[in-house]
Amino acid sequence: MSNDPWNTIRTLAALFTQLDAGRGMTPEEQWTLQVLKISEEVGEAAQAVIGARATNPRKGHSHTWDDVQEEVTDCVITGMVALARMRPDDAPDYFAAVLAKKAAKFLPASAEAAEGA
Repeated sequence: MSNDPWNTIRTLAALFTQLDAGRGMTPEEQWTLQVLKISEEVGEAAQAVIGARATNPRKGHSHTWDDVQEEVTDCVITGMVALARMRPDDAPDYFAAVLAKKAAKFLPASAEAAEGA
């Protein structure tokens, strides 16, 4: 397997797109369900935090912070797959451009240095 996570993401995106197209789903339906999947994963991350903090008296300490980290990773992967499904030709470049734009709001010196490079 490649060291570039985007290669794996693209492969997953292509597989899920193929499966959904085989079910007769339009691209917009596929994208909608993929975005909803992000919400599902975020809910699982929140549930893991509640379990790690033992704030549900009925369940107590049901998760660890390692569980939380894995759930957060699931959120990131699902988001990356969603982006790759919507933008199969340029997801990594689009992601990098949006990340740079968003980061510049918090890291203006880094953005200026990157532009000068």
